[in-house]
Amino acid sequence: MSDEQAIGADEGEQQLEAELLERREAALAHVVKFGDPVLKSVASPVANFGPELRAEVERMIAIMRDGMGVGLAATQLGVLRRLLVFQAGPDGEPTALINPVIEWLSEEGSLAEEGCLSLPRVSMDVERPLHARVSGRDAEGEPIEIEASGLEARVLQHEIDHLDGVLILDRTSRDQRKGALRALREGGSYSPPGDHEAEDEGELREPRTDA
Repeated sequence: MSDEQAIGADEGEQQLEAELLERREAALAHVVKFGDPVLKSVASPVANFGPELRAEVERMIAIMRDGMGVGLAATQLGVLRRLLVFQAGPDGEPTALINPVIEWLSEEGSLAEEGCLSLPRVSMDVERPLHARVSGRDAEGEPIEIEASGLEARVLQHEIDHLDGVLILDRTSRDQRKGALRALREGGSYSPPGDHEAEDEGELREPRTDA
């Protein structure tokens, strides 16, 4: 590859990155942020299935993808309906779950750093059950049951928490909660302390999740 070709490739990558960031900012503009009372509200069950609901599902999937998240609850868009979408990993299929119910959680848990599209620039450690079984309905109103593990189980629990008015701030340690709240109020950033070796010895730990 010539120097001119290399420069052209670099410029193309920079333009693509800029476009992705612009799309992410546009998507996140639709997401309700910390401080809005809707994030602490309990969503109501969805009663009607049809074109309007399917359109809302498509909208949520688009915002989730452009926002570079792995999950999104309707409450994060200011809509108090029990509806969520998720895509656990880049190769996963985006899935909608309406009126979700956690049927079972494993005793085995795991610790992971979680971020949230509604809590800009902060993340914190959250321990959750490693496996979960969740039921609900799809966008057509058909019954659905999901046996989830790892990232998928974590994302489902995170989004169902949103539908119940629960945030990761409510699931972390007191010290991390204080640090994250300070950052949110001051417009700064926060992430857990980097050295977990001593406190996490023998404990299963997953990569960071943003939902």
